[in-house]
Amino acid sequence: MTSLAPYRVSAFNTAHDSENKIHDDATARRFGFGGGLVPGVDVYGYMSHMPVVHWGRAWLERGTADCRFYKPVYDGDEAIVTARETADGLEISIESRGEVCATGLATLPTSSMTPPLLDDYQSVGQRQVRPAADEASLPIDGWLGLTSYAITPEMATRYLSDSGESAPLYAEEQLVHPREILRTCNFVISRNVTLGPWIHTGSRLRHFAAVSIGQTLSVRARVAANYEHKGHRFVDVDALVLADEARPVAQVRHIAIYLPRQVAAAG
Repeated sequence: MTSLAPYRVSAFNTAHDSENKIHDDATARRFGFGGGLVPGVDVYGYMSHMPVVHWGRAWLERGTADCRFYKPVYDGDEAIVTARETADGLEISIESRGEVCATGLATLPTSSMTPPLLDDYQSVGQRQVRPAADEASLPIDGWLGLTSYAITPEMATRYLSDSGESAPLYAEEQLVHPREILRTCNFVISRNVTLGPWIHTGSRLRHFAAVSIGQTLSVRARVAANYEHKGHRFVDVDALVLADEARPVAQVRHIAIYLPRQVAAAG
C-alpha cells in the first residue's frame, strides 16, 4: 500500500443561497447541524483531486468512483483529503474537525468501459411544473430529464477558484471538473420535484469520456428506488449524463435523502 501526500482544502459552501436550505446556516442549525452543509458534490470534488493527480486525464475518461458522506463539512473549515493505493484502487478519506466525513474508492480500469445504450434511457422533458417530492412524484422505474445547459468558461473558472483546486489539468486542457458531472444528478432531482432541506448521501460513478468546457450537459435518469430508512425518505436514481445531448460521459447511481426525518418531524 502506498499513501499519497495529503491534500488540504479550505471548504467553501457554494450553495449557501440555493433553494436547498440544508446549506443555509439558520435552517441547518434548526435541524442539529453546526451550520449550512458544504454540498456533497463539492466534497466529492475535493476527493476527486486524488485520482486526477495520480492518474491524470485517463481517470476522467474511464475511471470509476464510489463515495459516501457520513458527517458534515462546514464552510471555512479545513478538509484534509488522504488517499492510499491498494490492490483495489485508491482508498480516499476526508477528515474535518477531527472526524472522518467521507470515504471513497477510485479505480482506473485498464481499458475503456462500454457505456449503456442511449436507447436504454428514456428521453423525457424536464418537468415544467414540479410536484412535491414523494413516492408518487418519484416512482420506482419513473423517468426524469434534465434540460441541457452549457458549462461556460466563467462557470468553470469560478468553481476552480471556489474549490481551491490546484490540479493544473483543468485549466491547461480546458476540461470540465468531475464535480460538475456529479452536480447534474442533483439537478435531475431538484429540477423535477420541489424539495425542502435535503441531503446527498453518496454516489457511484463510471466515466466514459472527459468533457470540454463549452459542451452542454444533460441527464436521462430512472428512479431505481424510493424507500424509508431510519425515518428518512431516500431516492436512488440511475443517471446517464450526456454531453451535447448525445454522447454518454458518465453513468451515476446517485442517492439522496429527499425528506430527512428532522424535516418530517418539524411538520
